[in-house]
Amino acid sequence: MRFLVAGTGSIGTRHARNLLALGHEVSGWDASARRLDETRGTVPGFVAATGMEAGLAERPDAVLVCTPPASHMALAKQAIDAGSHVFVEKPVARAADEVPVVLDAAKRTGRIFAAGFNLRFLPSLRRVKNLLDANRIGRVYSAHASFGYFLPAWRPGRDYQDNYAVSAAQGGGVLLDVIHELDYLGWLFGEPAELSCAAAHLSALAGDTEDLAELTVRFVSGAIAQVHLDYLRRAYRRDLEIVGAEGVITWDFASRVVRVLGPAPDQVELHDGAHDPPNDVMYVEEMRHFVRCLEGAEDPIVDGWEALRSLRMVEAAKIAAAERRWVSL
Repeated sequence: MRFLVAGTGSIGTRHARNLLALGHEVSGWDASARRLDETRGTVPGFVAATGMEAGLAERPDAVLVCTPPASHMALAKQAIDAGSHVFVEKPVARAADEVPVVLDAAKRTGRIFAAGFNLRFLPSLRRVKNLLDANRIGRVYSAHASFGYFLPAWRPGRDYQDNYAVSAAQGGGVLLDVIHELDYLGWLFGEPAELSCAAAHLSALAGDTEDLAELTVRFVSGAIAQVHLDYLRRAYRRDLEIVGAEGVITWDFASRVVRVLGPAPDQVELHDGAHDPPNDVMYVEEMRHFVRCLEGAEDPIVDGWEALRSLRMVEAAKIAAAERRWVSL
């Protein structure tokens, strides 16, 4: 198949490399000539397009939108109008009200709209989902999800101030940027009912976006989750703990280990992730899944409407933080 990658930053370049390795044709465009040249120089087989219109003129089967969130919906709509299916990286937009008109256009024209949430393809997190579906710890009472890492350390060799993360106008900030946690909590526990949030820019990092957020989310099921997100932690952390009536499930991204504790006090069930594929493989699986969607063999694991759930949670969190109150969803 033929793909056009709009935005050749780190994630766009990763997708381009993986699609080429899977045997597909890939061209790309970026508003930054420097980024486009870097991708062309480091990814064999990648073809640089002179612009979005020129790339679409080659009639790609699908367009991957990997630009800053503020431009996602305009580019997705342009691709759909040109006859392409679309894959839009998280978050699907800067604002939720931009999305429905594009999803309606995709539905009307029979185009696929898939959203990029790579953690859905991580074997260890899927193991957590399977345990919950099997009712391994009974009714879920609470959860605690955490992500933290110092923003300047994310991409060694690049100035973090060039990252859209530090710009509210481009759709940055830890709530939007680290939307994965809100997505997978909805995947695991269902629809959220209401939330509260405290968020602020507390550090000396550049930019006008929040670098720390603490959320409490109450789900329709009655489960309550606390979520910690930050750009500040000098030592990387991404993990989850779930407390249920019959035990506790813990997940650690770095080690890929899942543990089930209980119901007996000394009972420990270990799902060692040592034999799981490296975490980077989830991006390859994500592209394989998208290709199968294009072939008609599967439906998107996260379509645009489901991606809206986590985006609306972010918007509710910003209102809750600004007005210091609970916000219904």
